[in-house]
Parts: sequence; C-alpha cells; structure tokens
Amino acid sequence: MSAEKSRLRTALPAGGRAFVLSFVSIVGSATLFILSLLSLAFIPLGVGLVTTPWVLEAVRAHANRRRLLAASWSDVFIPVPYRPFPKDVRTGFTGQVERTTLLLKDPATWRDLRWLLLDMTAGYVLLVLAFVLLVYPVEGLVLAAGLWRVFEDSTYWYGFVPVSSQMTGLAAAALGIAVFHVGLRASEPLLRLHFVLARSALAPTPEELEQRIDRLTATRHEAVDTAASELRRIERDLHDGAQARLVAMGMNLGTIEALVEKDPAQAKKLLAMARTSSAQALTELRDLVRGIHPPVLAERGLGDAVKALALRMPVASEVTVELGGRADAPVESAAYFAVSEALTNAVKHAGADRLWVDVHHAGGMLRISVTDNGKGGATVTAGSGLGGIERRLGTFDGVLAVSSPAGGPTMVTMEIPCALS
Repeated sequence: MSAEKSRLRTALPAGGRAFVLSFVSIVGSATLFILSLLSLAFIPLGVGLVTTPWVLEAVRAHANRRRLLAASWSDVFIPVPYRPFPKDVRTGFTGQVERTTLLLKDPATWRDLRWLLLDMTAGYVLLVLAFVLLVYPVEGLVLAAGLWRVFEDSTYWYGFVPVSSQMTGLAAAALGIAVFHVGLRASEPLLRLHFVLARSALAPTPEELEQRIDRLTATRHEAVDTAASELRRIERDLHDGAQARLVAMGMNLGTIEALVEKDPAQAKKLLAMARTSSAQALTELRDLVRGIHPPVLAERGLGDAVKALALRMPVASEVTVELGGRADAPVESAAYFAVSEALTNAVKHAGADRLWVDVHHAGGMLRISVTDNGKGGATVTAGSGLGGIERRLGTFDGVLAVSSPAGGPTMVTMEIPCALS
C-alpha cells in the first residue's frame, strides 16, 4: 500500500505538469514554428530581416524555458549552446541585418526549429499520454456507476470494451483501474521521455562537441606555453633587476665593512648607495609581484582593480563597473590582464587620448568592453597583443570581438562564461 501511495504522490504531479505543458507545447511551439517559417520566407522581401531576430529570440526563450523545466522536473539537463552576439553589433536596420545573419549562421537556431516541429508532434503525444492515463480511468468508473444506461440502445466503446449493460460497465471499470495502474507507473517516465526527446533535438551534435574539444585542447596548450613564457619572463626580470641590485648591494656592504674604520666618509657614501639600491630592488620586486597578481585584485576584486589600472594610464579614462559579486580568481586574473593589454595597446598604437571601460555581468557572462577614440585599424593576428588576449580568454572558453574601422573608434569586447559569488 505504501508503494502505491508513493507512486500516486509522484504520478499525479507528473500528470498535472504534463497537462499544463501540453498546452504550451501545442500552442506555443506550433505558433512559434509558423511565425519562424513566415519570417524566414519574408527575408528576401526585406520584412524578414526585421522580424527574424525578434521571432528567433522568442524561440530561444521558449526553448530555454523548456530546458529549465527539464532540469527542475525530471533532472534532464539540456546544454545551452547559443553563440553570443558581439557587443559591437550596430543599431537600426543594418544592425537587424547583422543579427539575422549571426542567428542564421548559428547551428543552434536550426536545432531550435527542428525541436519546435518535434515538440508539437511527438512531444505533444507523450505529454497527452502522461496525463490521459490518469484521467481516462475516471470514465470507466462513471460508466460502471450507471452512465452505461445512456448507451442501452447503442454500443459505446470504452477502449476495446463495448459498453451496453451493467456487466460491460463493470468490465469498463476494470479496464479503467488497469489503465490507472499503468498511468501510476508510466506518467513520470513519459514526462521524462518528453524532456529526453527535447534534449535529443536541442543538444549540440557530436561534431560540434568535437570542435569545441579541439578548441579547448588548443587553448590549453597555448595556456601552458603562455605560463612557461611568463615564468621565463619572471626569471629574467629577477636576474636582470632585483637580483643584480641585491648582489651589488652585498658587494658594497663588503667594501663598507673594510672601509668603516679606515675611511668613514667613503663608507658613509657607500651606505647611502646601498640604501638606494635596496629601495630600488624593493620597488622592482613590488612591480614584479604586481605583474603576477596585483594586490588590489586579490583584496578588492576585478572592478576596483580595473579602476586602479585606468588611473595609471597616461590618458583620460572612464570606467563603469556593474558586478553583483566576484568571479573565480583565475577568471578575474585573466580578465584583468586582458583589460591591461587592451588599454596598453590603445595608448601605444592607437594614439588615443580618451578611453572607456565597461565591466558588467549578465546571463552567466562576464562582459568587458574597452573603447578608445584612436585611429583604428586594429586586427587580431598571431603574436599581437590582441592575439594574446584571445589566447588568454580561450583558456576559459571566452571570446574576443574587435571593431576597429579606419579612423576609429576601436572597441574591444571580451566575454567569459562564469558565475559570480
């Protein structure tokens, strides 16, 4: 009896959810599928260029809602593989054309449309079965309770049972009870199967996953090479800077020890030189540590670290930060040095006299844009500063977009998927 109660407690909510979701499936998916086809068909006429981004965004919102329900109701996790829009997408009609192009190039868009067709057909059937198996038995019980009399002059079929008498009415009730027991066991699996079917249509293909794995493998190798190069830089800076000063200071102290009684005046001069060398060595060590991981980044987070970085720029800088928490330390470090490289490039190569930095987090993405009013013409090439930023972000599955027309302005946009805590 306890097992039946447990099945009842899980089957009834599953049936209710399937009942509600069936309307969303048949109405929402069918409507969006028709609107998507019409919008795509009208692209050659120009109208579709305006309507397609809006319709496809609605499709994505519809699919994301289904992803959320799949995870919360049935523990079926469906990845969200949409490519992010570059931050520099223009506004107006030209921007709509660019958005339409980007959406149509994204394989996830076509998977969404395929899912809409599947959802309003096979997906809808699974949802209907999930709640009908629990509701249909009620009719069998009502027939046995006396409703069969309405069909004395004709035969009414309840499933495969012809109902025309009390005996056949009881047979209908027995069939209804059997169907109800099937529903107790099948409603929750049918709802889960609906979400599994959605996952089969919405999830990335193996080829896309392989491409992503190849990209992550390449960025991992680049990260290892970058780390090795950074270690060599630190060793070189220590050898040529602080270490050389400390060795010289040790030699001066040895000379001072020999002169302190014979020539106190000369010893005093050498002491002053040793003090200066120690201060310079300490400054170089601080600069070296700041280059590895700035103290302000560790203590106050990315926003304040970027503001401090902008204050050290030789040109006027404006920083806007909207962060509701802190990202993981490796992500903050990558973002900080990416911003540092972008600002340095703007000052060195763009001839800019004003910089703007915007840092915010939305939709699971840390988005940073660095804009300057320089001469433009910046490109991402291997071995360049922007190429280094792209490799650094790629380690975290991040992306870099650069808009730099001749004559400027230049906007460097960086996106890193992460959560804030």
